[in-house]
Amino acid sequence: MSDAALPLPASPEADILSALGARAIVLVGMMGVGKSTVGRRLAARLKLPFVDADTEIEAAAGMTIPEIFERHGEPHFRDGEARVIARLLEGGPLVLATGGGAFMREETRARIAAKAVSVWLKAEHDVIMRRVRRRADRPLLQTADPEGTVTRLLTEREPIYANADLTIASRDVPHDRIVEECIEALHARLCGGQPAQPPADIASASR
Repeated sequence: MSDAALPLPASPEADILSALGARAIVLVGMMGVGKSTVGRRLAARLKLPFVDADTEIEAAAGMTIPEIFERHGEPHFRDGEARVIARLLEGGPLVLATGGGAFMREETRARIAAKAVSVWLKAEHDVIMRRVRRRADRPLLQTADPEGTVTRLLTEREPIYANADLTIASRDVPHDRIVEECIEALHARLCGGQPAQPPADIASASR
């Protein structure tokens, strides 16, 4: 029997979509860990819409996140963030990147647990600092000691992020490698831990 005559195995992406149903995939973690970049590529792999919660919050408020913080304060921003995420989670399957503080709110965590699979992109302190130094628009880092702020936020947030369904190490490797690890972890979580059969195994089985 030639390889060409073998039925094509279902792809891990197709398996994930089937098991996901109407749920979303929600990326959580600190600023600078790559939630938007990885999320966009993960959505493309799964042929799902990608949504960045921060972009949606800015559109709903008609101002940038730094402006919301400056004019109304963080509690007002967090309330709006929770409402936007709740609305987005009602929109069927999608990949959603959330802001670093979104998962801290208990009601948002409960909503994500009910309507999504959560993935924590976990990066080391020095990786986060190196990345956020390139961006001057992070409201929480407008302090005399941004490094100390990052350390404090990591200490506060990491035990909460650890409640996510999956944890993926965000590090300085090509983004597509992180995306591939997300696909593998989602497949194992949603599809009973059976990895997709690699092509080499199919070829050897057909000899």
